[in-house]
Amino acid sequence: MLTLGPREILWDRQDDGTLRMRSADPLRPYPDRLTDRLFETAAAHPDRVLIARRENGTGDWQRVTYGQSAPRICAIARALHARGLSAERPVVILSGSSVEHGLLALGALVAGVPYASVTPAYSLLDKTHRKLVHVLDLLTPGLVFVQDRAPFAAALAHVAEETEIVTAADLDSLTADGDDPAPPAPDAIAKFIFTSGSTGLPKAVIVTHRMWAANQQMFLQAFPFLADQPPVFTDWLPWHHVSGNNQVIGMTLMLGGSLYIDDGKPLRDAMPLTVSNLKDVPPTACFSVPKGFAELVPYLKSDAAFARGFLSSIAFFFYSGASLPPDLQAEMQQLSEQVTGRRIPVFSAYGATETAPFSLVANWLDAPTGLAGLPMAGVELKLAPLAGKYEARLRGPIVTPGYWRDAEKTAAAFDGEGFLKLGDSLGLVDPANPAAGLAFEGRIAEDFKLTTGTWVNVGRLRDRFLTLAGLCARDIVLTGENRDEIGGLVFLSEQDAGDLAGASGLPALARHPAIRAHLQGVLDSMAKESTGSSTRLAWIKVLSDEPDPLAGEVTDKGSVSQRGVLAARADLIAGLYADPAGEGALVAAG
Repeated sequence: MLTLGPREILWDRQDDGTLRMRSADPLRPYPDRLTDRLFETAAAHPDRVLIARRENGTGDWQRVTYGQSAPRICAIARALHARGLSAERPVVILSGSSVEHGLLALGALVAGVPYASVTPAYSLLDKTHRKLVHVLDLLTPGLVFVQDRAPFAAALAHVAEETEIVTAADLDSLTADGDDPAPPAPDAIAKFIFTSGSTGLPKAVIVTHRMWAANQQMFLQAFPFLADQPPVFTDWLPWHHVSGNNQVIGMTLMLGGSLYIDDGKPLRDAMPLTVSNLKDVPPTACFSVPKGFAELVPYLKSDAAFARGFLSSIAFFFYSGASLPPDLQAEMQQLSEQVTGRRIPVFSAYGATETAPFSLVANWLDAPTGLAGLPMAGVELKLAPLAGKYEARLRGPIVTPGYWRDAEKTAAAFDGEGFLKLGDSLGLVDPANPAAGLAFEGRIAEDFKLTTGTWVNVGRLRDRFLTLAGLCARDIVLTGENRDEIGGLVFLSEQDAGDLAGASGLPALARHPAIRAHLQGVLDSMAKESTGSSTRLAWIKVLSDEPDPLAGEVTDKGSVSQRGVLAARADLIAGLYADPAGEGALVAAG
């Protein structure tokens, strides 16, 4: 039986409608720096694996133990300190997750030199390098790391001539004699993590050592059973994103665990590698985005030995970044019960890059999907009334001091009481009982007005469609800003839509009578439920392709970018509003 943290909260409703909430469980002491835990584990368990990756992503496992890593990390820290690197001249890492990437990042943390892991897409996919140049201009790095020079040659041309460039092959020579640098203060900058930049140029979020360590203690209090054994993670989450960089690496350090880097992704062509890695090193917990679980389930269903080994190893599933479809959760739990005789729990949390990452958690066994949860220990939540909704605002030791070298955006991010304005809407599951939890209702910036002046709650309408559509719909992007009615662009899940239709290929599935009849039924059901133009989905266009990452339609987490799709497919949307039926859309009855 898993030991879970308390759910009790303290709350107060003010005269202006503002709701304040916090956990009744006080935040307990935590380390000044998570790297302190690394050296404790190195002393107590030197032979335990700290980090591992297959050679070149697919070969034999390259393992580095805590005992091996500690002196290498200290040598790197001395070298960075000797170079005079600092927040003004930090370390910038342009390539993806690797053992060398990890050791360099840990060395920077020990040296008190901030580092930034930057999405490789800025260097390798964006031929204009616009966002990469922005990152380099903003951070002014003193050292830039890439795994190999050749793939990054064009990107490295934008690095200032005086900036040192280091590759994986150079890392053993990145050392210096002398005393180790003094440990950084808890409020010193540990790292910069960039926002996705899906609506503009990315912002560099300041993450302090205190933020990072406090968040791991909060997570441990929500899930005390994690301390029962050192965790093993076989994980694909990218390190340029806060979930991979702060949560997975943070838990590994906090609990003396082992991190095996998975070079796969929740994409059809990359899943075989992920499955191979999971077979080789079954993790003790599985962290992913909903799409990752959707891609994994078919492999578990078709390979009994894999399902038995994987599901017997993990204690829980954990998702964030998007809502998990109820049908998918039911399928995951049914499968786990069939294979292991127990229902593996599915937990979730809510957070942001600015909160290191998690601030609310749904850590009870019967929590429905889509919950943001309740405040974690040490977090103050303020729900401010805004246009008929609640805007989430947070205060506590996990909140960033701001955005690097951007005083204007930093000032705009906080209210007069010092609460961080997250830009998200959270709603009470039970208005009479806040302890029942909070549901994520979408980004306030994604909501829009129809020509009637009525606001459309995009998150709520999207979730309703996906719940009714089931697994065959990967996502829907809602349209209608400054128009008379709401429309939608539907991306199919090729696997599940194929199972429903008995066919394959997205173009064929988008035209298939079974798929169109199923989604027409969903559309008509929603029309009957609607209470007006702001809740009525007038038409949907079933798309015959996948969202395009190069067009900005996919976020770093693999989820669909609503704003990216709207921008990339503006011409299609204009044509659909002119003549939805003529463009092949399904139109709601009545």
